Amino acid sequence: MKITKKYDGKRLLLLIEGRIDTITSQELEKEINEELRDFESLTLDFNDLKYISSAGLRVLIITQKKLNDENIPFEIINVNGTVGEIIQMSGFDKILTIK
Repeated sequence: MKITKKYDGKRLLLLIEGRIDTITSQELEKEINEELRDFESLTLDFNDLKYISSAGLRVLIITQKKLNDENIPFEIINVNGTVGEIIQMSGFDKILTIK
């Protein structure tokens, strides 16, 4: 997995490439937590994400809850068909903001 960070003022965009699985989900969670005090909104761009496991979905839900508690907007953009199906089958499409 490769994570590219882009700031636009206080808006953080994380471009995620590859796979979010049991091993790489910890890296994603760490990246988000390290930046938490520096952004006022977070967007994850899944354009180049090929796969997400249940461990990756867990990170998304934890992030959603944490940011909701802080009133920080969180959205996921450019979700492809395969990843979209995984999110939809888990029911997380009803919890997460996906555009």
